[in-house]
Amino acid sequence: MSTLDYQIMWSRLIAVVEEQATTLIRTAFSTSVREAGDLSAGLFDRQGRMMAQAVTGTPGHVNAMAESVGHFIREIGAQNIQPGDVYLTNDPWMGTGHLHDFTVTTPVFRHGVHIGFFACTAHVVDIGGRGFGPDANEVYEEGLLVPIMKFADRGAVSDILLNMLRWNTRQPDQVIGDLYSLAACNEAGEKRLQAMLDEFALDDLDGLSQFIMERSRAATLAAIAKLPDGGYGNCMTVDGYDDPVDLAVTLTVADDTLTADFTGTGPMSRFGVNVPEVYTRAYACYALKCAIAPEVPNNTGSLAPFTITAPEGCILAAKRPAPVSVRHVIGHLVPDVVLGALHKALPGTVPAEGASALWNIQISARATDPASDLPPAEVLMFNSGGTGARPTLDGLSATAFPSGVKTMSVEATEHVGPIVLWRKDLRAGSGGAGTHRGGLGQVIEIEARQGYHFWFNAMFDRVDHPARGREGGQPGARGAVELADGTQLRAKGRQYVPAGARLRLSLPGGGGYGAPEDRDQGAIRADLAAGYITLQDARETYGLTKDGEEDD
Repeated sequence: MSTLDYQIMWSRLIAVVEEQATTLIRTAFSTSVREAGDLSAGLFDRQGRMMAQAVTGTPGHVNAMAESVGHFIREIGAQNIQPGDVYLTNDPWMGTGHLHDFTVTTPVFRHGVHIGFFACTAHVVDIGGRGFGPDANEVYEEGLLVPIMKFADRGAVSDILLNMLRWNTRQPDQVIGDLYSLAACNEAGEKRLQAMLDEFALDDLDGLSQFIMERSRAATLAAIAKLPDGGYGNCMTVDGYDDPVDLAVTLTVADDTLTADFTGTGPMSRFGVNVPEVYTRAYACYALKCAIAPEVPNNTGSLAPFTITAPEGCILAAKRPAPVSVRHVIGHLVPDVVLGALHKALPGTVPAEGASALWNIQISARATDPASDLPPAEVLMFNSGGTGARPTLDGLSATAFPSGVKTMSVEATEHVGPIVLWRKDLRAGSGGAGTHRGGLGQVIEIEARQGYHFWFNAMFDRVDHPARGREGGQPGARGAVELADGTQLRAKGRQYVPAGARLRLSLPGGGGYGAPEDRDQGAIRADLAAGYITLQDARETYGLTKDGEEDD
């Protein structure tokens, strides 16, 4: 095959895995998958190296899944891989970091010969235990852990596994339905791949995979080589569960090598905010690749040049059986730490800190009358604060970075559970002031429908430690958790909202970039007109007078 042939096939693979992901979205039962895109999909060679990933999906899922297929090969055994097989696991240390994510892997055969794998991951609405929240003290409390095993053995689905899931989860139809969706999306990917291989008269993926790995690795190494050599450190304090958590990193650049070492990071928590190292590597690599080599396709070759290490037992390298249910809360803040260090090597390149961690909320709605026939419901919502301002642009409001998931619509959320969203709007004044303003958070108010009350699992950050600005920019607004009557609630843990009361979430804003007094006056007036800032902000922070002129 010529280089041009391989390049064309490489592009086709991206379309193949994107259709794989689209199939999952169209067939999924959980709103977190079909509405928010909390998933990953990809093609792997027979060595377990990720060749291509779907654009749809989260870095935590994709980059962690890039490691997980190797675990499947080792645990299943090459001699036991057969046509019609489907494998799965939700082991946090073998998959993507917590029990609510199932990774499903399907071997691909051509003319009876094993040539590769399709793999995908999705977040299911429930996995038993305490539910999706941070209160557990061991992973055993957090739900049912399914080790690497066969979901289907030569085409026969395991009834024993399905029964175990059915009797250990609160929403068994949704959970089991999503497992079938995961298997179906891999099957859709294989059909498209087989058609492509027919077109190009190929019987295996070996040559194409080697081409992708070599080109991607070389391009990433060349991008790293452009960085100035040296050591660059950064630290950041975040809320944690009961005590603040220190996150620290040192980036070391030497020629075309780049190492991120998280020595100095605080110890594991006794609550479920701990992060398995696979998830730390996933988001650290994502941050580095975004800033250094954003145009290189994401695969094992482009990820290999980054060396990510964390001391075992720190909160970013949690040891089994630590609780890890809401590992995203700390894990989503890893890019802010890494980018803060990279700013010292590449000034004027990376954004200010943002809200970063998703403000996920798991709601358990129950009838107020225990004798009522009203059914119980589990509702999962993904919500986002503002991103940090960029060196030349404002931050994005109510936008998920680094996770990249979409915000669920009010209509879709109300459809799956007995709740009403009375309010969901941008939070005026929450973006950090600067030459470029931080993105705004949002305000959300939730109430149970008549006949219901609810408990919710809070898993929020940037409440005590807001997103910091950069180069003179001011911090974004802190988040807040309360009832509509002003009763203050905790930012983490299971809490109760009685019938008739409304839960109010005020999501944090992103930090500003550059000195506020240097902001364009037209941009200030536009923000004021749009309601993004208050009149007090415009006058006291930005120096705007009543007639739109700067104060002396």
